[in-house]
Amino acid sequence: MGHTTKMRDIIGLIKDKASQSKATLLSKPSNLSLQLALLRATNHDPFNPPNDKNIATILSYGHSSRATASTVIEAIMDRLQSTGNSSVALKCLITVHHIVKYGSFILQDQLSVYPSNGGRNYLKLSNFRDNSSSISWELSSWVRWYAKYVETLLFVSRVLGFFLASSSNTIEKDNQEEKISSFMNKDLLKEIVALVGLMEEICKRPDCLHVEGTIKLVDKVMGFVGEDYLSAINEVTVRVSEFKERLSGLSFGDSVELVCALKRLEDCKERLLVLSTGKESLKESFWGLVSEVKDRVGADMVSKDEGKLVNWVRREKVSESARFGERVLISGDSVGFPSRRPRQGSFSYSRELMESYS
Repeated sequence: MGHTTKMRDIIGLIKDKASQSKATLLSKPSNLSLQLALLRATNHDPFNPPNDKNIATILSYGHSSRATASTVIEAIMDRLQSTGNSSVALKCLITVHHIVKYGSFILQDQLSVYPSNGGRNYLKLSNFRDNSSSISWELSSWVRWYAKYVETLLFVSRVLGFFLASSSNTIEKDNQEEKISSFMNKDLLKEIVALVGLMEEICKRPDCLHVEGTIKLVDKVMGFVGEDYLSAINEVTVRVSEFKERLSGLSFGDSVELVCALKRLEDCKERLLVLSTGKESLKESFWGLVSEVKDRVGADMVSKDEGKLVNWVRREKVSESARFGERVLISGDSVGFPSRRPRQGSFSYSRELMESYS
């Protein structure tokens, strides 16, 4: 096994050198630095995350024209979708996550409208398998999950109208509470459901790697995901706090959907609490708020006619299949124009709600 792994590392190193030599010969002079930085950032080394210097070079192209930014995104996606190597794929996804967090507005905008044909699973990695070694096999499960997570993160950003956890969103954050107070209930619910979906995706992460040496690569992934989780907590807190102020005016349908979303969120609590993100007091107050609002809305529902819940559930079952198809990402949508994601999964907890609050 050790000999096989060593030979694979040597082959990977040769491939990296060959790719860089090819890029030097064939790339346009204006794109050569980008191509080399991308190849070096997404090399075949299964142990270390992308080098900060190479990532910085890639991000620097986002301060140029829109066409140049588009070239960056296409280069990353071409690299991602043409590789069968788990280390390369995982580093491409980390590079995309870097753009979400630290990319310029133009670079993020080009990422938000990729691909031009839209669709779910557009990174096309749900069936990714690399069985060339035990390390590659374990990393493959991380590639599949991380690709789905990044897709979900981009979708949530479309719903919110800005990139979650991005360092460039200071203006949006400053005006957040004022903007949210003017939102209609259905819009707040749509955003809460999207954020809950992101937290649910975090909970689906693979188990810890059993292959020694790969921890740095996965640690980089989970470091980014942990920061996203804290940002999601802040976004959900603002919206749930707004609903707390509106409890007396909630319609029956909105009450059901809010409780269902918060119940789904509470189901994630145990799996999310094990993340090493710090800020324990923030997480404690967050889960307390979620529980408080869920219980208050649920108790209020009991005082209303339970027949309304039965009729509402029947209507939801009839329309759910039609709404499911609307989850496909709209072609050409950018983060600045949130998509119309349906509020899903609400009727799945209906019987539990009737039993819990009766």
